Amino acid sequence: MSTIDWVIRGPEISTCNCNWGCPCQFNSLPTHGNCRAGVAMRIDEGHFGDVSLDDVHWAAMFAWPKAIHEGNGEALLILDERAGDAQREALLAILSGETSVPGATMFSVFASTLTKVHEPVVAQILFEADFDNWSGEFSVPGYIDAKAAPITNPMSGEPHRAKVTLPGGFEYREAEFVSSRTRGQGPIPLDWTDGHGHLCMLHMTPHGPVG
Repeated sequence: MSTIDWVIRGPEISTCNCNWGCPCQFNSLPTHGNCRAGVAMRIDEGHFGDVSLDDVHWAAMFAWPKAIHEGNGEALLILDERAGDAQREALLAILSGETSVPGATMFSVFASTLTKVHEPVVAQILFEADFDNWSGEFSVPGYIDAKAAPITNPMSGEPHRAKVTLPGGFEYREAEFVSSRTRGQGPIPLDWTDGHGHLCMLHMTPHGPVG
């Protein structure tokens, strides 16, 4: 791995086609036998060496034919069109997992399960996260549109709040679980309603999540 120091911190929205809760969070097999996911983040504070990553966005689309750990996955990385060349190179270095301690970050873990990585896309990434109401959305025109909202109690119609803590997690230490609706096109089609989602403040270094 590279010895370059980096850190990213900011809100992340992750959505997938599994039932609420996502069995992967508990080392169980995916709900439908396969995994498809859309993820995005706004970096409020970050750097890669001396390259600032403040206010830069990134998104990604994934698909695995079976459980993630069984491999043969594919990914599409989407880089913020507002970012400069150095910032895009820095993002790719982080998202590829090549600059992480092996197995310490989700970037490293996911990269080890991929057999196909599509050519990265540079595009407009729209992102909004509301931690007061545990909702949010992100979109990339022509590629993905994802929305997250609280899980609804089927009897009362009231929001059903659920937080999960993973002390040894490679993505986050704590996240709020929500419901997601995602549509995706291009090389990795995505399509579900009432799928799993989670919102968290992602704080990551090459050694894994912080906090």
